[in-house]
Amino acid sequence: MSHRMIWNQTAYFGPGSIEVVPDELTRRGFTKAFVVSDAVLVATGVTARVTDLLDTAGFPYEVYSEVQANPTIENVQAGVAAFAAAGADVLVAIGGGSPQDTCKAVGIIAANPEYADVRSLEGVAPTKHPSVPIIAIPTTAGTASETTINYVITDVERQRKFVCVDPHDIPVLAVVDPQMMATAPRSLKVATGLDALTHAIEGYITQGAWELSDLFHLKAIQVIATSLAAAADGDEAAAERMALAQYVAGMGYSNVGLGLVHAMAHPLGAFYSAPHGVANGILLAPVMAFNASASGEKYRDIAAAFGVADARTMPLDDARSAAVAAVAALTRQLGNPTALREVGATEADVAALAKAAFEDVCAGGNPREASVADIEDLYRSLL
Repeated sequence: MSHRMIWNQTAYFGPGSIEVVPDELTRRGFTKAFVVSDAVLVATGVTARVTDLLDTAGFPYEVYSEVQANPTIENVQAGVAAFAAAGADVLVAIGGGSPQDTCKAVGIIAANPEYADVRSLEGVAPTKHPSVPIIAIPTTAGTASETTINYVITDVERQRKFVCVDPHDIPVLAVVDPQMMATAPRSLKVATGLDALTHAIEGYITQGAWELSDLFHLKAIQVIATSLAAAADGDEAAAERMALAQYVAGMGYSNVGLGLVHAMAHPLGAFYSAPHGVANGILLAPVMAFNASASGEKYRDIAAAFGVADARTMPLDDARSAAVAAVAALTRQLGNPTALREVGATEADVAALAKAAFEDVCAGGNPREASVADIEDLYRSLL
């Protein structure tokens, strides 16, 4: 069996690494940047940490900040029009998953205008041309969009989120500077950190996992398990470890897929605008329990990564239970919601949620086959 792995051409890491951006833009021959961010990051001065560098270097740019959480088809289409009007030749994404995903969709459609409806990008779209070049600068330690071939868009009219998978969308350059993440509120650090943990665990047990992806995911689990709580509380060293760990998880899951946690989280975002990381945090431990019997010995590794004593030698069923319990305990420690009613879910929507999750592209990678009825039961158990 052959395996494909796709990563950025170049990536920079560490405090202050955003300082490379002007030189990289100039060295690569670009003449004007279209900066995609969001209104909160602009208002709080986070976006300016990069645009100030461009000002000092005399590098032209325009800022597009009309990006909302769970970006919509309309967000993307407005961004495509604004990019065309700007006359730019490079995209700079500054933000968490929403600006990053919007930027990817804008870049793909600008280079492949036949997909201007946006919906036709769902799944593995056969685009012919690489995206307009993207420089990706994350402001959260979670989505790893800066190194993945995936992005997620919300279809408001049809009340659903859809995943787009396209090697043409991967940024040519990622700049992972933990100082760009420092001012995020604790709640956002928790949510995005749980998203990163979900990427690492689902990527580790997904059907497409193999030896190389396992290296990335297991290392990410180990670092996140020991760093997330401290990073959420403002520890700078832990935050730097989280910035790297979420990127490492992205290097893996982007190439092998995810599973039922993400498939079930996406409808919660579409129906109730539930923050993606919060939804993942509610679902992760219960779905791990559902998947335990189909995950071989891998839960031993997860338990060991969380510091469970004797994880290597205890009976397998006990190790599986310990791994689930450790993830659940961290979720509670962080203060993430643990019930779906806390994000607005109702019994009346369970059937529609389950149908949407069953049809989500991420469901196909789950290690245990799940029927619509299975998914309904999981949703109901968490209300």
